[in-house]
Amino acid sequence: MMESATDLTVDELAARAGVTVRTIRFYSTRGLLPPPEIGPRRVGRYGPDHLSRLALIEELQHQGLTLSAIERYLEQLPPDLSAQDLAIHRALVASWIPDKAEDATRDQLERRVGRALTEEDLDRLAAMSVLVRTDDPQVFRVDPGLLHLGTRLLDVPIALETILAARTVVIEHTRSAARELSRLFKDEVWDPYRDGGPDEDEMARMKSLSAHMQPMVVQALVTAFQRSMKQELRESFGKEGDRNQGDQTSQG
Repeated sequence: MMESATDLTVDELAARAGVTVRTIRFYSTRGLLPPPEIGPRRVGRYGPDHLSRLALIEELQHQGLTLSAIERYLEQLPPDLSAQDLAIHRALVASWIPDKAEDATRDQLERRVGRALTEEDLDRLAAMSVLVRTDDPQVFRVDPGLLHLGTRLLDVPIALETILAARTVVIEHTRSAARELSRLFKDEVWDPYRDGGPDEDEMARMKSLSAHMQPMVVQALVTAFQRSMKQELRESFGKEGDRNQGDQTSQG
């Protein structure tokens, strides 16, 4: 089973996040990490929100932000963000950074997540794109930023077939969106420039525009998806709730 909300010591948090205890102490003094909950014998206990925040800080550092810039970024975030919300922010930051998948043995993977992993667990993590199996059955290509969130979802009672079906839907529709957006950019922005003749400065400007568009598009896709999901849930479960309420009224 997974740990409770705050069940990690600072040493365990450091091991799970892949950083040193000294780094955690330093981030805490700079206000980048919230304080731990104080448990028995005055021992600080950490949880998923600390792990997700550490992953976000790591992504911001990979992007080249200074500690002062990271502080300003984190200060702008709502104070009550959940671990899942922080994971979304991390994904948005990582969306325009080259893939940084790491090789990990099964033993290293289990130490990182803090639990033994069954073959079914590995299949579920692969279905969630957290890891990819390699030719060596004991070595995996792992996305470190998704690892902790994916591990937390292992205990959610969702069948592997459902995860795979959801992944197929997401891949199909995101590829369709990417294809249409690329076509729009090519037709409306790139082709008119190209027809105007070569210009090194303009070429650099167009490449910069393309790079900066990606995180904006990802943010728009995430926002649109969240709003659509909320609407679908309201329409599906709202009607079910109305029916249940109607049944109770008629019985009364």
